[in-house]
Amino acid sequence: MISAPVRVLSIADGKAQVEPTAESGCGGCASKSSCGVSGLGKYFSHNRKPIAVPCDANVQAGDELHLSMSEGDLLKAGLLAYLLPTVLALAGAGIAASFGLGDIGAVLGAANGMAAGFLLGRWSGWVPQMQVQKLK
Repeated sequence: MISAPVRVLSIADGKAQVEPTAESGCGGCASKSSCGVSGLGKYFSHNRKPIAVPCDANVQAGDELHLSMSEGDLLKAGLLAYLLPTVLALAGAGIAASFGLGDIGAVLGAANGMAAGFLLGRWSGWVPQMQVQKLK
């Protein structure tokens, strides 16, 4: 299981808006004061967007939760979001090239294949199953 601590921002209609509470991977390093990557982590850490999570537990804004998902769901989400559009982009470019449409045709075929991959991933309606546990 992959898990992370989160804080509830708001809750409505059985869905909780949560944000991660843990620091970035660079936050706990002993040499973070002299590391350039740590500065990048501080810069990008303010751009976190809330995540809507189905939650039937009795929670309020400010509560700490433990959010977890299986490795299989994470793998499936990665394949659906990244591999499917990439494969369809390559297929679109290959089909356009096989019809002799040249470089511009291959680029357009790749763009159409990638767009189709993103749309298929979105239309599949699949979302990873996340378990929510309230921390004491």
